[in-house]
Amino acid sequence: MPMPPLPVQTFMQEANEVLETLEARLLELEADTGNAELVDAVFRALHTLKGSGEMFGFTALARFTHSFENAYDAVRAGTARVSEALIDVSLRSRDHIQRLIDAGTDAAENARLAAAPEGEALLAEIAAFIADSGEAAPAAEAGEPETDGSPRSWHVRFRPEPSAIRNGMRPDLLIDELGSLGRAEITCDLSEVPPLEEIDPGACYLVWQGRITTDARRPEIEDIFLFADEGAFTIEPIDALAETAARGAENPGGPPDAPPAPPAAEAPARAATRGPAARKSDSVRVQSHRLDALMDQLGELVIAQARLNRTAKELADPGLIGTAEEIERLITGLRDATLSIRMLPIGTVFGKFRRVVRDLSAELGKEVALVTRGEETELDKNVIDSLSEPLVHIMRNAIDHGVEAAAARRAAGKPEIATVTMSARQSGGEVLVTVADDGAGLKTETIRSRAIARGLIDEADELSERQIHQLVFAPGFSTAESLSSVSGRGVGMDAVRSVIQDLGGAVELSAQAGRGTEITLKLPLTLAIIEGLLVRVAGAAYVLPLANVEECVELTEAETRRESGRAILTIRDELVPFLDLKTVFGFAGRAEDRGERIVIVGVEGRRVGLVVDDIVGQHQTVIKSLSPYHRDIAGLAGGTILGDGAVALIIDPVALVKSAGAGSAEAA
Repeated sequence: MPMPPLPVQTFMQEANEVLETLEARLLELEADTGNAELVDAVFRALHTLKGSGEMFGFTALARFTHSFENAYDAVRAGTARVSEALIDVSLRSRDHIQRLIDAGTDAAENARLAAAPEGEALLAEIAAFIADSGEAAPAAEAGEPETDGSPRSWHVRFRPEPSAIRNGMRPDLLIDELGSLGRAEITCDLSEVPPLEEIDPGACYLVWQGRITTDARRPEIEDIFLFADEGAFTIEPIDALAETAARGAENPGGPPDAPPAPPAAEAPARAATRGPAARKSDSVRVQSHRLDALMDQLGELVIAQARLNRTAKELADPGLIGTAEEIERLITGLRDATLSIRMLPIGTVFGKFRRVVRDLSAELGKEVALVTRGEETELDKNVIDSLSEPLVHIMRNAIDHGVEAAAARRAAGKPEIATVTMSARQSGGEVLVTVADDGAGLKTETIRSRAIARGLIDEADELSERQIHQLVFAPGFSTAESLSSVSGRGVGMDAVRSVIQDLGGAVELSAQAGRGTEITLKLPLTLAIIEGLLVRVAGAAYVLPLANVEECVELTEAETRRESGRAILTIRDELVPFLDLKTVFGFAGRAEDRGERIVIVGVEGRRVGLVVDDIVGQHQTVIKSLSPYHRDIAGLAGGTILGDGAVALIIDPVALVKSAGAGSAEAA
């Protein structure tokens, strides 16, 4: 399908954001069915989708959403009530709207979806809900006196921001829509137009105001200005007798239907003013590929700055050294500012799981409450984009395998409603995302027997409980008794580990029988520039991600020995297995040529040593992808360019330890 025009792409992005908000408000409304503000928020979201969809040619979307909107208009009017059935059909209708948006401007696909049985069935359910609604009179709006249903008169004043017309606002369409509600007498105020020589051709200096007589209620008039973000408007009910008296005193002989003066500033309580619309937007939408291009240029700048630093030190020129240090300071600030632009709060991911938990709870017949913490924790956009799939797999496993049925929880003395907690926090240069449940924990013996049956381990193998638990990450492993729509195929946890490792992160799992399971994802803050530790092995330069480095120690023969075929280092009475990188990377040499230093790295909850010849120091590392011929080499995460133009390979400690077969300290 061809790429839609840029305005349509922008609409689709904004519509997806509105859908996310709509889903969140619907789930909140399910827990608080009497909340009028939530009902209004749902109605406004639907009204926005309908109006903007029709504007951009999404006619099937507009027609469907119009029927959907009618249901919540009935709730607002007091002729219907929010029920579990309404929320259920609303969430399914939201999913159908998503499909209509994803179809884009493809006429054939839109026609197919418009006539699809699921869409027709949803419309039938919505129509039945409206038909079954009671005949109660509409509830009076807050702050608005009750009426007998006859038309009322309102004074409306709309003032666009100077940049509104240049940014695409169409006040004429707003005025036309006002007219569709009833009799509108709107005039244009030219009093603020400056002299000709001072006019900015792209600016708007006009104000529209006047009188509208309609049987519509205040919210329906306000809804017309939903898209008028760059402007301010007021709506004030007009008391006919007071208006007539005022006209007689102030404008004797004037036309009886002349528009009243603008609302008095000293009576703000009576005016319905959209505060947010009066403020300029404090954000701007930027396509992600432009941010990626900016990050690429910044990476080249960081490399050039390292080269400048090296040259300044070699020349020993104080003036050049000072300039290089100043440029380094500026580039560091630019780097932090650029990285912050790419950072998004992880709450954008967490918010989606309220629906996931709701649907899984209903499907599995388990009551589960979701608790989220640390939603404000920020991650690189590229990491955020890759995080949803692993978290879905973890959540499915937590609710299907971890959480017990209500009867089992009662027997164990637990609350019938299980709790799954999603939390995030920053720790150094990485973010820890944890999913924890209060279920039954992992069935160690079941995992072991399944692993033996699948040939993953031998029956004679002696493994600790922690090592047995790690087997759930093996490809194709599952403890499900039967295949279901939720689990049983054995691809979930393997996919989790694969995605997280591709992001340069790690997965840790811990469980306690009868008390629950906790899975923690360790993720890098960004995928573009990292802080690294520069080391040398056989004359070649390598970079270790600083987030994995725990400490550096001297290596002496007295501290090392071999047990069960493994090289062991004793550090403060702790046994730590280690790898000699010369051997791992295939450099020729004698055994006594082993390096003098060892870097201790954390690998999936255990400590492993990497022997190097020399530790150069901390290095700001711009990650460069390896060629297609080399990117699958185990243990390498990419490359970087040093200040002297040389290439240094970036080591992935997790993949390196696995490929080299280094045993854990426990096994040793």
